[in-house]
Amino acid sequence: MNSVALGVCIFFFVVVTAMGFLAARWRKAENAESLDEWGLGGRSFGTWITWFLLGGDLYTAYTFVAVPAAVYGAGASGFFAVPYTVLVFPLVFVFVPRLWSVSHRHGYVTTSDFVRGRYGSRGLSLAVAATGILATMPYIALQLVGMQAVLDVLGVGSSQGNWFARDLPLLVAFAVLAAYTYSSGLRAPALIAFVKDGLIYLVVAVAVIYIPIRLGGFDDIFAKAQHALSQTGANDKPRGELVSGDTAQWGYATLALGSAMALFMYPHTITATLSSRSREVIRRNTTILPLYSLMLGLLALLGFMAIAEGVEVGNPQLAVPQLFEDMFPDWFTGVAFAAIGIGAIVPAAIMSIAAANLFTRNIYKEFLRPQATDAEETRVSKLVSLLVKGGALVFVLTMDRSTAINFQLLGGIWILQTFPAMVAGLFTRWFHRWALLAGWAAGMIYGTVAAYGVASPTQAHFGGSQKEIPALGELGYIGLTAFVLNAVIAVAGTVVLRALRAPEGVDQTSPGDYTADTGDPGVEAALPPATTGAPGGH
Repeated sequence: MNSVALGVCIFFFVVVTAMGFLAARWRKAENAESLDEWGLGGRSFGTWITWFLLGGDLYTAYTFVAVPAAVYGAGASGFFAVPYTVLVFPLVFVFVPRLWSVSHRHGYVTTSDFVRGRYGSRGLSLAVAATGILATMPYIALQLVGMQAVLDVLGVGSSQGNWFARDLPLLVAFAVLAAYTYSSGLRAPALIAFVKDGLIYLVVAVAVIYIPIRLGGFDDIFAKAQHALSQTGANDKPRGELVSGDTAQWGYATLALGSAMALFMYPHTITATLSSRSREVIRRNTTILPLYSLMLGLLALLGFMAIAEGVEVGNPQLAVPQLFEDMFPDWFTGVAFAAIGIGAIVPAAIMSIAAANLFTRNIYKEFLRPQATDAEETRVSKLVSLLVKGGALVFVLTMDRSTAINFQLLGGIWILQTFPAMVAGLFTRWFHRWALLAGWAAGMIYGTVAAYGVASPTQAHFGGSQKEIPALGELGYIGLTAFVLNAVIAVAGTVVLRALRAPEGVDQTSPGDYTADTGDPGVEAALPPATTGAPGGH
């Protein structure tokens, strides 16, 4: 056990715990019992708070562990995360400000609220909500996987000993997380994100300067990495490639594009953007958030550094924590591990809040208790957020970690199938609600079956040869192929249903709702009175 590093980790954990509970009083509104206040921070966050919140939300502990781990395991194919985070922000600039405006006008808390109001379809809204919850659960679990990797390298919660001693640190950490998330809502991760992002930037800056100096420079790092990746294993195939070959480019490109399209379909990313106080805050953030992509590119290089250092681990997820343990003095190893650990806490909190909001607003209030008050909504959402975190914890403690990773990749395939209903709906009402539902069902079924068909049950990580990446099939990224099938069925179905004059449902929105901004009182004054709460319709 590295007692010095563990002590530093505990110090930072105590600091963020105190911040989490104090966040309940930070920017507190008079009506603290509404779902807007607990689940969206009162929709009051400005540019910098939103920037740190989105950064803490999008760049998770699993990102900081898995991206360099993929490079460590497979070489260049692990870099797909860098171009996809470059592609995502122009997409966000186009459609998310419109979602913010219409959500602000009608009191929408989730994407399912918007789908319900836009198409007047309870079934389509339920499909979007169920998909969001399903795709988020393994994502929360993987934050625990990232934290567990740190604890394993520290010598705390290692694979040795009985299950209680092994998992106690993880249980304590997420019990505390559950407590202050229940108390403070979205304000807790928003405040803690300042510490998390600051530590991550510090660690990455030191690592990309200090470690190459220790290893003889980047020339030596790349030379050693190329030599190691070219070695053949038991299957007579090389471990990976320093530079992707021609056969890997289509899979690489489709995986990057599909991942970019899927990222802002996740409930937690939408929750963070809807907490902004204006659409201009979102636009400004899309211009400065690519700074995180620069950091991610540097972070991916740690995989090559781990190879050059000769790090030998059975689980590639341990490569970066072990590299830090080997290269840094004990006290800075503690800082680095604290950054990864806090990097798990922030997104896990936001994800659990987002999943709870979906259940409360679009399942509980829509189908079980339509007369629920604002206070009851908030109370149910708080309780469900605890259940979501508990479910993720059980998922990690009882199932194979490699299975969890495959499920996360499957989550990306699933959540991408909500893209036609949500994004198309922000620009046009042409699509028919039943056609969108049929397209969603086809994409979900095809994507799940196709991913199951190529998944490798023995693969501990999606690193390895490209054919072993569960998200990739013969046509490239399975999620993107499923999306194309989804869109084709939605278009064809709409043509048929319109010809048959099938009922289209009631659209509660108007064109002006998609461009309104609280920063423009003239626009707000000119708009008709908006509905609030859960949308109605037939």
